[in-house]
Amino acid sequence: MSVAEKAIHLQTEIPGPRSRALIARREAASPPGAAKLTPIAIESAHGAVVTDVDGNRFIDLAGGIGTLAVGHTPAALVEALKAQAEKLVHMCAIVATYEPAVALCERLNALAPGDAPKRTVLMNSGAEALETAVHISRSFTKRQGIVVVEGAYHGRTNLTMAMTSKFNLFKKGFGPFAPEVYRFPFPNLYRRPAEMTAEQWTQWHVNNLEHAFTAIVDPSHVAAVVIEPVLGEGGFLPVPAPFLRRLREICDTHGIVLVADEVQSGMGRTGKLWACEHAGVVPDLITTAKSLGGGMPISAVIGREDIMSAPHPGGLGGTYSGNPLSCVAALAALDEITRPEFLERANAIGERLRGRLLAIQAAHPRLVGDVRGLGPMLAMELVKDPETKAPWLEATQAVNAGTLLRGVITIRAGLFSNCVRLLPPLNMSDAEIDEAMDVLATTVDAVAAQMGAS
Repeated sequence: MSVAEKAIHLQTEIPGPRSRALIARREAASPPGAAKLTPIAIESAHGAVVTDVDGNRFIDLAGGIGTLAVGHTPAALVEALKAQAEKLVHMCAIVATYEPAVALCERLNALAPGDAPKRTVLMNSGAEALETAVHISRSFTKRQGIVVVEGAYHGRTNLTMAMTSKFNLFKKGFGPFAPEVYRFPFPNLYRRPAEMTAEQWTQWHVNNLEHAFTAIVDPSHVAAVVIEPVLGEGGFLPVPAPFLRRLREICDTHGIVLVADEVQSGMGRTGKLWACEHAGVVPDLITTAKSLGGGMPISAVIGREDIMSAPHPGGLGGTYSGNPLSCVAALAALDEITRPEFLERANAIGERLRGRLLAIQAAHPRLVGDVRGLGPMLAMELVKDPETKAPWLEATQAVNAGTLLRGVITIRAGLFSNCVRLLPPLNMSDAEIDEAMDVLATTVDAVAAQMGAS
């Protein structure tokens, strides 16, 4: 693709005939409960551009729901996979040891926040990492209780669904859920009382933590507090730094393990390697997945050596945990993500995207209630009225459908599913950003006019 050529190229209706055919096969072969956010079928992708089976090119602002910080098919990662596939595809780390898994654990130990000695255990998915973090915390503390917050998303296993807040989409009809999960209020700054400033609302929640650790659960019963430094499915809400710091203090006082769920917010997604760095808070355990593998399935729990060493031998692991292909992909992704130039570019992308989102909000203040996030992890929340802040799910669906018809992939987020979230590959060019955001702005214009929100 030449410099002058647009990334977006649409040569059929959307979805095209081949996409419709493959989607029909998917729907015939798979249950309707398996989520499908768009009606297109993808054949190939590189960088921030994906090509469907009909030859249409789209700019991808969903980024595999946060798995593609280094972009689609980066050359170094592809070459690492090819080389590893010729040597060892799988062994099972329970059976024997191999270099890529050991090297990845060593690398993550060195990169995790804090000066204490670290250990890492490798898993397959974010949910597995979170459940493993809970197992480790319970083993270390000899306690059962797990504290989470409103708006949290931690996975789809039975335990992590219990920890997840959003009910209808993720939990409806799947109970009973695991016990000993206690949910605390979260300082959503956008949905604060009108008479309170952001600082006052944050301080109220900071003060309320002491009350919650009496009224909801006693700290002596709590093994871990698990929190996303930026709520992902909850709507890209950064945890206010004073709230996270107070949680750190309470955990220190009562011997509670503080777990940072960085499955979506980590790996450079917020402009720093770890989102908790923005608040200057060092967790005891940190979970990572998604962009760690550059598109390959892998996750990890990294933490203090004394805590990580608590489970008995054989208590952790799985058949595919630390698969060598996924490990070499993760090492290649880390080579890129940890470069200072990569993080500088991530911040520049975040500033450029935020500026465009704020311009869209300024053009449509009745529709776009809030623009928020950290770095290039951004969302805009759509509402029916800026005063009542009533969620506008239909408008969000219309925007995401409209961007797709114009060649840009966007998806929803938020407790009310009324946020348009942006998780783009962090190797996008300025031209690709501008082209994609032009489409988003045009689409919001059209939806606002159609729904009477201009």
